[in-house]
Amino acid sequence: MDLADLLSGSPEKAAPQLLGSILISDVGGRTVKARVTEVEAYKGSDDPASHAFRGRTTRNGSMFERPGTLYVYRSYGIHWCANVAAGPEGVGWGILFRAGEIVEGMVVARGRRGREGDLANGPGKLTQALGVDHSHDGTYLLDGLGLIRIEPGPPPGLVMATPRVGISQAVDRAWRFVEVTAASRPARTAETPRLRSSR
Repeated sequence: MDLADLLSGSPEKAAPQLLGSILISDVGGRTVKARVTEVEAYKGSDDPASHAFRGRTTRNGSMFERPGTLYVYRSYGIHWCANVAAGPEGVGWGILFRAGEIVEGMVVARGRRGREGDLANGPGKLTQALGVDHSHDGTYLLDGLGLIRIEPGPPPGLVMATPRVGISQAVDRAWRFVEVTAASRPARTAETPRLRSSR
């Protein structure tokens, strides 16, 4: 999979295909790798839940850069959250990395998180485990040269699409995508979120 081509398209189409990709951090000279397991798509001026809905600002500028650029912002004044710009440069589209699975650098991730488990199962936990903060805002993830980068990985067999969480507008859009495992697969009901093969 060519991530540059993927991220040049619409975020709601690119986001589920980012699942399984590997986020790599060499922050502080210590390598941590996380397999992406949950993402959300945001679509600039077409999406009132997006930070870029009202246009470019000093805070959200990285969302308007070339696809593959890292946008890092503080959530609720506490946690750093990491996104990757998508779509044509200048449109402000992006994909939020909501969760991951640490696949390398477990000791480092545990040290940064100060705990043994739940290392990256949330957007703030993921960035903390990777050592990502605002100093990495604007990093280009796709050239293999930065302290933070992303590489293709094996896609999940099944993906669940649900409404995004933690927002108050455009709540009906099923633009949150989660890797489905045997442990996380929901029981079948009339309200079961949409499942689809990622292949």
